[in-house]
Amino acid sequence: MKQIIVVGAGPAGMMAAIRAAENGANVTLLEKMKKPGRKMMITGKGRCNITNAADVPEIIRNIHGNGAFLNSSMRTFDNQDVMEFFRQQGVPVKVERGNRVFPVSDKAQDAVDAMVQRLHELGVKIELEMPVADILTQDGRVAGVRTKSGAHYKADAVILAVGGASYPGTGSTGDGYEMAKKLGHTIVPLRPSLVPLETEEEWVRDLQGLSLRNVRVTLLANNEKVQEMFGEMMFTHFGVTGPIILSLSRKAAECLAAGKYVELEINLKPALTPEKLDARIQRDFDKYIRKSLKNGLVDLLPHKMIEPLLDYAFLDPDRPVNQVTAAERHRLVEVLQHLILIVTKTRPLSEAIVTAGGVSVREINPKTMESKLVPGLYFAGEVTDVDAYTGGYNLQAAFSMGNAAGCWSVWNDD
Repeated sequence: MKQIIVVGAGPAGMMAAIRAAENGANVTLLEKMKKPGRKMMITGKGRCNITNAADVPEIIRNIHGNGAFLNSSMRTFDNQDVMEFFRQQGVPVKVERGNRVFPVSDKAQDAVDAMVQRLHELGVKIELEMPVADILTQDGRVAGVRTKSGAHYKADAVILAVGGASYPGTGSTGDGYEMAKKLGHTIVPLRPSLVPLETEEEWVRDLQGLSLRNVRVTLLANNEKVQEMFGEMMFTHFGVTGPIILSLSRKAAECLAAGKYVELEINLKPALTPEKLDARIQRDFDKYIRKSLKNGLVDLLPHKMIEPLLDYAFLDPDRPVNQVTAAERHRLVEVLQHLILIVTKTRPLSEAIVTAGGVSVREINPKTMESKLVPGLYFAGEVTDVDAYTGGYNLQAAFSMGNAAGCWSVWNDD
């Protein structure tokens, strides 16, 4: 019977351990934290966005960091397989806006408990508070692991699924990169992905907590359009966050790292042409003809935003509506559809939902997840240079890689 060690009890590691055990291996799962699945617990705002119901090509398109690398593993174990896995473990799922898939209960704990229950059913030995220090090799291939306490575990194969370097409180502290590097693997420089952005403008802080829906945000670098997203964003005490900001953040981090001048251009009314927006403002001004400008825009904008936007448009908020000229109105339209924020930096990697960068996928077999450098070493999840947008894509990638690594660690005869 093959001896398989899985390092890391996150989504990728637990799935790898389950698949290896189902294929007849004797599996030991080593986890540094007190509980397995800590990072799964915080996904989807604690509801666990386990996958996305889109077709596989669409999912791969949304894995902007080396999605093509997952073609084989994801077609072998796709989103339908993930949903069926949880259903069989007693966790019915539902599909919400944007094809996001959640447990019907809206509890991440249910998804984690289902995976842990399956591990127990299969007799997987789970050792908690057991951080691994090194992967051991003999004659050029994997021989086991050494824990930080000095214990040695022998193995025919080791699956490294320790996560990235984001949210260190969940156990993702970047340990896997050092272990892989010691064995000759290339580590693609780490950057935050799915991370809030800090902005230069002071007035943004006064809007803390304000959410905007149905807006379009364009990422600009050195005045050139890089990427565009439509959806929801939110202002914070340091800048901006929310789904579309997080989705833009990977490219923003790349541009900032390259020394480029990075801006966000916000279109607050993307459904309207400038002419239609001007007509809408005119109707509001007719309605509030005896009011000041700041009180004449209450139907169009959240109250907190009115004065900062009027300031941007060089308009006096106390100016009577009936004194506003057509040229001033056009200036207001321009600001409403081209509001610029200067991005100074991303929030730290420790606050990112996902780590971009990691073990180079060029050194990993995309079908089996086995190292091309060290026989018997497998990778799964965020420790690799694979990352995606929000929407369940990152967990799907973790499950697909975990499935491949778990199966092939048993099937392969190196």
